[in-house]
Amino acid sequence: KVLRTLRNHWKKTTFGVCLLSWSGNWLYGKHCDNLLRRAACQEAQAFGNQLIPSSMPLKKATVFLNPAACKGKARNLFEKNAAPILHLSGLDVTVVKTDYEGQAKKLLELMENTDLIIIAGGDGTVQEVITGLLRRADEAVFSKIPIGFIPLGKTCTLSHTLYPETTNQVQHITNATLAILKGETVPLDVLQIKGEKEQPVFAVTGLRWGTYRDAGVKVSKYWYLGPLKTKAAHFFSTFKDWPQKHQAALMYLGPTERPPEEPEEKLSRPPLYVRLYRRLRSYWSSPPKEIPQEVTPEDWEELNLSTLELSIATRNRHLDLTRTEDFMDICIEADTVSKGEFLNRGSQKMRDPHTCPEGSQCIQASRCILQLPEGTEGSFGIDNEEYEAMPVEVKLLPRKLRFFCDPQVREQLLQAAAQ
Repeated sequence: KVLRTLRNHWKKTTFGVCLLSWSGNWLYGKHCDNLLRRAACQEAQAFGNQLIPSSMPLKKATVFLNPAACKGKARNLFEKNAAPILHLSGLDVTVVKTDYEGQAKKLLELMENTDLIIIAGGDGTVQEVITGLLRRADEAVFSKIPIGFIPLGKTCTLSHTLYPETTNQVQHITNATLAILKGETVPLDVLQIKGEKEQPVFAVTGLRWGTYRDAGVKVSKYWYLGPLKTKAAHFFSTFKDWPQKHQAALMYLGPTERPPEEPEEKLSRPPLYVRLYRRLRSYWSSPPKEIPQEVTPEDWEELNLSTLELSIATRNRHLDLTRTEDFMDICIEADTVSKGEFLNRGSQKMRDPHTCPEGSQCIQASRCILQLPEGTEGSFGIDNEEYEAMPVEVKLLPRKLRFFCDPQVREQLLQAAAQ
């Protein structure tokens, strides 16, 4: 009787089976997420249960949270997945929530001493925090503070370097938060981008200027096309004058030799009588004669370029701890690209914005000056943030900041360095 009823109402039966299947899968996913949160909290509690001397103060962690990231979901994601782990770990956590774009830069100027800086957001939040940090007058001291990154934004390029790949958002956030507690860090390069009048802007990924970037910004406007929105944005951009050439003059310096790393362990302080003796000896001794050093002129290379897109990127995507030279990658793409190739490469650029396709000119440089013709319109993309296109000087600051990373990632880097 039941089977006959189900067969006679097969449409309702099919709809009910689909609804029950989807509901069961959704509930199972929520259950798995709760198990991940519980396991992460238990691991964090082990850090919080560690005994510390009574004279040692708690470590202070300052969290810069962008609630507007991930279409307004960042605050809920942080409070549900990351905040319990930080509080259970025994850290003295202070959460600073930003209300508008650019506020993090101003808040960094007022930040007091802290042991950890944690960025909870996307690429834009990272760019704002490091810019505010490196604009400080005492940036030489504050740049040594280790930085943690909790990926909560729509685009989190840096997370692919610091943490293992995973499709589960909850697991990705909990892994990033636990990596901060484990204390393993890696040095990352920073780009200093300075215009003629503006204060410098700092980036950990790079700068993009060209047609692919302009088309990628418009992808969200075609949301109603679903999976075809990327193709649509690049297709409609070909209706303008083709090819869309970007002309500029480029001056650059070659790679620089990497100096040896400073030892992390500080030497023990000598006794008081030794310090007094050294100070008196330096005071009574005659000042040494200054030997004039010959200043070698910088060997600048000049290049006039016409390109479809120009990108200047750090090597943070491909970390190499044994590299003997410090440089950034400059990719000058050819301006003779057909519309079909443009559509195919557009999808690749959305996945990896700084990929350098075949036929492009690749340059390794430690410093460059980009001169644009008068009346140049358009925008730069600096760590996926939009800035007005203008003549700029880009300087590489090698190993300027230290970011927390997953211990497995660091172990893989060390194994690759040993090989």
